[in-house]
Amino acid sequence: MVTRTVDLRSDTVTKPTEAMRAAMASADVDDDVLGADPTAQRFEEEMARIMGKEAALFVPSGTMGNLISVLVHCEIRGSEVIMGDNSHIHVYENGGIATIGGVHPKTVENNPDGTMDIDRIEAAIRHPNGALYYPTTRLICLENTHANCGGRCISADYTDRVGELARKHGLKLHIDGARIFNASVALGVPVHRLVQAADSVSVCMSKGLGAPVGSVIVGTKEFITKAKRLRKTLGGGMRQIGILCAAAFVALQENIVKLEDDHRKAKIFADGLKEIKQFRVNASSVETNMVFFDVADPSVISPVSLCETLGKFGVLAMPTSSTSLRVVIHFQISEGDIHYALTCIKQAIQEIVAVGIAK
Repeated sequence: MVTRTVDLRSDTVTKPTEAMRAAMASADVDDDVLGADPTAQRFEEEMARIMGKEAALFVPSGTMGNLISVLVHCEIRGSEVIMGDNSHIHVYENGGIATIGGVHPKTVENNPDGTMDIDRIEAAIRHPNGALYYPTTRLICLENTHANCGGRCISADYTDRVGELARKHGLKLHIDGARIFNASVALGVPVHRLVQAADSVSVCMSKGLGAPVGSVIVGTKEFITKAKRLRKTLGGGMRQIGILCAAAFVALQENIVKLEDDHRKAKIFADGLKEIKQFRVNASSVETNMVFFDVADPSVISPVSLCETLGKFGVLAMPTSSTSLRVVIHFQISEGDIHYALTCIKQAIQEIVAVGIAK
């Protein structure tokens, strides 16, 4: 019988803390669609201040936050947005910018560190002379941290250069900052500096920060006015959202300081995996709370079989391909959990190999 659960599937699996539950229970609320929820207003004002932008808007999810942001910047159907080929918006958000917004994605290859080559971004911008034939480029999207590239951090200098390129061509810059606070902590750079060049940013409260629900988008007052209208169009206008914003407020106040320890534990996990001969892991690439690793011989140990066997020990992880896995550390994973998971991985390998030999 499993007596211990170590959930490493994502940092989205955290449970609300007692402080969050208490804040939710006592939140001062009103109808936010009518613009009257005082807790939501205070939370949005605080997020705008921290991010260095004029205004902010609470939305149900990061996917909706990114979709709204793209649609505000690309109001004309047939617009085009340049983004990484391995970005969350392109891979995991159901093609919403195209199916709902009529916006065409133009992908540029992501480098292993999550960046895109500046010259390739510029080469992807459509020339006005081709307007009769091609979509019109209106937006560039970055992702920080970059999840599919292992939670790598995008520097302020790189973002500034992309921002300069955008302005040079009359484009806007949006940052999918689902884990932007992880990047800020890892780089030692204030979050407002990391997004200074951006016209809009989406920030997830329910990933590394551990709130139960919600994301925030920030930008100019004009941008947020348009975003609020789109939020209503997409069914994201909610009434007494102060209940949710209260928990997010606690996450903002209490959990940013815990991210550094999450990153430390991720490095411990990566170092432990390096000692297991059946895996390949680049521990030096672990910058935040994510660890990606490959199985050396998928014909013997597949990511699926490993995750299934780990589940018997109460350790939950996710395959990312037929040869690789991902684990994500969050503030409800202790250092003891890390060592327990590593021990279980070794036991799971022995069990899988033994079954293979018996066959």
